Amino acid sequence: MSMQDSSDLFFDEAASRLQLDPTIREVLLMPLREVQVQVTFERDDGSLASFLGFRVQHDKSRGPMKGGLRYHPQVNLEEVRSLARLMTWKTAVVNLPYGGAKGGIGIEPKSVSPRELERLTRAFVDQIHDIVGPDKDIPAPDMGTDHRVMSWFRNQWEKYHGFNPSVITGKPVEEYGSLGREEATGRGVGTLTTKLIKRLGRRPEDSKVAIQGFGNVGSHASKYLHESKFPIVAVADVSGTYYSPKGLDIPEMLRHTFASPQRSLAGYKNCEVLPSDAILTLEGVDVLIPAALGHVINQSNAGSVSASIIIEAANEPLTADADKLLTDKGVIILPDILANAGGVTVSYFEWVQNRQYYRWGLDRVRQELDKTMSEAFENVWQSAQTQKVSPRLAAYMIGIDRVRRAAELAGWT
Repeated sequence: MSMQDSSDLFFDEAASRLQLDPTIREVLLMPLREVQVQVTFERDDGSLASFLGFRVQHDKSRGPMKGGLRYHPQVNLEEVRSLARLMTWKTAVVNLPYGGAKGGIGIEPKSVSPRELERLTRAFVDQIHDIVGPDKDIPAPDMGTDHRVMSWFRNQWEKYHGFNPSVITGKPVEEYGSLGREEATGRGVGTLTTKLIKRLGRRPEDSKVAIQGFGNVGSHASKYLHESKFPIVAVADVSGTYYSPKGLDIPEMLRHTFASPQRSLAGYKNCEVLPSDAILTLEGVDVLIPAALGHVINQSNAGSVSASIIIEAANEPLTADADKLLTDKGVIILPDILANAGGVTVSYFEWVQNRQYYRWGLDRVRQELDKTMSEAFENVWQSAQTQKVSPRLAAYMIGIDRVRRAAELAGWT
């Protein structure tokens, strides 16, 4: 099942609950614009290389469109289209004045040098600069991109349009980026995990956590949860699953990763090391946080998942059939369009600061993030209880209805 198939099924279920007219459903699903471009750049040896680049702008009913820019070999139009839709619902769920977009290039960023990566990025901007901007579509980092890529993107865009740092978010702090942006998604995941555990009447100390992915999101989530007294019994990256039933030494693992040239856990020895995918089906885990790729939990392994709570830190880590199987089994799933919205929330704060030409302190960023995420969680949780539906369906219903209402008020044409 593809990512688009899963998101379409979630949308259809929510739309049926909302009793949306079929025509309205079609309008809400249809993207505003899809762009596919050839991105050609010069390699360090003087040869030319070409890749496909994409930008899908899904909806602008609630404001300028917002969405990440990813560099990954599996990037294609279908994936980008699905993720753009998710961004529309996500920004609506946390009540940001944005619509949804997504973009990317089908390339493995590790296969090119830093200079080649810069030339690739600038060539991509040359192709799409006229359709993005502070009041149109504001990109941000995603898989395979970082603050350097955002800085190159901004610089190239400004060659056409003049100084305006609010064209993109996730920039270096030294170049009008926001304090707290790097930690934002992981911190949001940690905040909502803590709120959910307490809402269920459990204690962090008694809730064993496993986190798949130890990159930006997983590492910051693990740091937050460790400081909140959760025992983190397993973390995983491509090098393996690192497991200790009594709890891992997260600060030590973070230091190990930071010292590694590959930013990897490979070589860490103070625990048991299992295969990478073992983390998804470990026994004795209460909270599972997939923070890596999409569709890692699917029909083939969902029946073996033992965790009673899943926090979707990645985009669409569960397929629709896996979601149904686990929900029917009583597993509580906090959906991606809520759980990992911390990144776009602080991106919004960065955009606001850029528009004001004023920088917030880290404490204010964190306070505003915690407030925004907590309010969104309460809305979703109360809706799920009132409507007697899953948190995922409640989140989709809230997001879709907010977009529908905005489009209706503005006029469909």
